[in-house]
Amino acid sequence: MDLRKLRYFVAVAEELHFGRAAERLHIAQPVLSRQIRALEADLRAELFRRDRRSTELTPAGRQLLEDAPPLLASAQAARRRVAGAADAVARFGVGFMPGVRVGAAVRALTGRHPGLTVDVVRTYWDEQARIVLDGRVDVCFVRVPVDRRGLRLRTLFEEPRVAVLPADHRLAGKASVGIADLADEYLLQDPDAVPEWRDLPHHAEAPPGGPPRVETVEEKLEYVAARAGLVVLPLSAAAFHARDDVVRLPVHDIPPTRVQLAWSAARNTPLIEEFADLAGACYGS
Repeated sequence: MDLRKLRYFVAVAEELHFGRAAERLHIAQPVLSRQIRALEADLRAELFRRDRRSTELTPAGRQLLEDAPPLLASAQAARRRVAGAADAVARFGVGFMPGVRVGAAVRALTGRHPGLTVDVVRTYWDEQARIVLDGRVDVCFVRVPVDRRGLRLRTLFEEPRVAVLPADHRLAGKASVGIADLADEYLLQDPDAVPEWRDLPHHAEAPPGGPPRVETVEEKLEYVAARAGLVVLPLSAAAFHARDDVVRLPVHDIPPTRVQLAWSAARNTPLIEEFADLAGACYGS
């Protein structure tokens, strides 16, 4: 499959507009249209239904949109590995989520392989799977839930989750809280990170002006301090971002979260397997 055409397809599928997709790709719209038609001919399937007013994916298009990101990530990973193999220095990449300490496992690996350079790379919630699949790192310490497609996972440890609230919040003096105690507060994160939130009989809706635009933990904590809502974080992540204008309270009626080691299912190299064993030993798993 022509990867360039596949990238063009993803742009159109995400924009659902040929003009915007062409601008995003920095190519002329007629060129983009020809490439999509050529891809449809290659696959012998119609990928889009389009008229003068709208563009929408066909069932075949929806299937390709599901399959395309791993294919593109795999190609990018191959490029990175080939470039790395041409380097005179042997390298191994380890990704990690904030709050997760990876130094012990890295020291154990470099102790066995003195000539190996280990790069540690901080990642974020929406990147923790992609950073493995596109080859930026060989392994990553991830927090669940994580998209498991294309990955192998090994559970390393569990840790409790805490609610982060303003320091002067009415609940701030409690030893712990239940998830229902938080229902009147606005959740400043993707509910997929706190699936128990959806099970509440009711919970606060977004403010009248719409939800604040937040991506990083640091941004979320600024909104918490400003009394715009709350976040529920793994204890180590909350401790990593500790500050005096917010408090963290254990949530006693939700299960702990897990930290896992992730690597590409297509790459079971001896070095990856060795690092997985070392990480497991460091965390007693």
